[in-house]
Amino acid sequence: MEVLKVSHSSAPNKVAGAIAGVLSKNEEVEIQAIGAGAVNQAVKAIAIARRFVETDGKLVYVIPGFVEVEVGNEKRTGIKFKVAVSMNEGEEKH
Repeated sequence: MEVLKVSHSSAPNKVAGAIAGVLSKNEEVEIQAIGAGAVNQAVKAIAIARRFVETDGKLVYVIPGFVEVEVGNEKRTGIKFKVAVSMNEGEEKH
């Protein structure tokens, strides 16, 4: 599964484009964020990406969780979002 890392200075629209790009090829992507500002940007990006993806007849599901990431020589706890898509009922896969 592809992992996208988001920081507090990430542009939500650009991250959303990256999420939509990955989801156009795969059924899931993991977003990782450390800190409140990064989590905020990640959530906004997922909401924006949902609009892009749902125009293709896909439903977006998000499963949050914790992740330990090594930054330099120290371990930091962050939030991960597993973002997955499935076809909307009644829609055919192209």
